[in-house]
Amino acid sequence: MDLEQDKWKNGIENDTDAVILDVRTLEEFEISRIPNSINIDFYNPEIFMQEIGKLDKNMSYYIYCRTGVRSANSCHLMKELGFTKTYNLIGGIVDWKGETIN
Repeated sequence: MDLEQDKWKNGIENDTDAVILDVRTLEEFEISRIPNSINIDFYNPEIFMQEIGKLDKNMSYYIYCRTGVRSANSCHLMKELGFTKTYNLIGGIVDWKGETIN
């Protein structure tokens, strides 16, 4: 599900099952990231699939990337794998107005 910033931010702050997933490259993640996010690189398909396979399908995943494209693709892929609560940040970290770690 695609969410605007305010709804996405509300989710990460109030959903007790929230996991923040950054699907950018490690280099992008190290430059700037949303606090408490976990990095799994969408562009490394083998590692991505291995790491996604380790995740609890009952948790809520709030997913972002640079502009929202990789995270949208990640949401679709995770839904195909049986995840039911995946939330894409529309506009990605580029449009993010919330806190970041630089």
